[in-house]
Amino acid sequence: MLERLKDLIAKNFSNKEIEKKNNALLRSRKEVEINANGTSGYTIKEGEHKGTVLGHIKREKKVIE
Repeated sequence: MLERLKDLIAKNFSNKEIEKKNNALLRSRKEVEINANGTSGYTIKEGEHKGTVLGHIKREKKVIE
């Protein structure tokens, strides 16, 4: 029975280590600014096309007849 408990403890420890690494990766990622400064897309911040807006969201107006 002691061997079975050792296996369970080892699996639990390895799962917690993996979970810690995943959480660290999620916290360290940078968010993209969408809809910043009134735009409806992503503004390129560096490079040749700096300042251009990509991916405008356009919605068709609903016409009530």
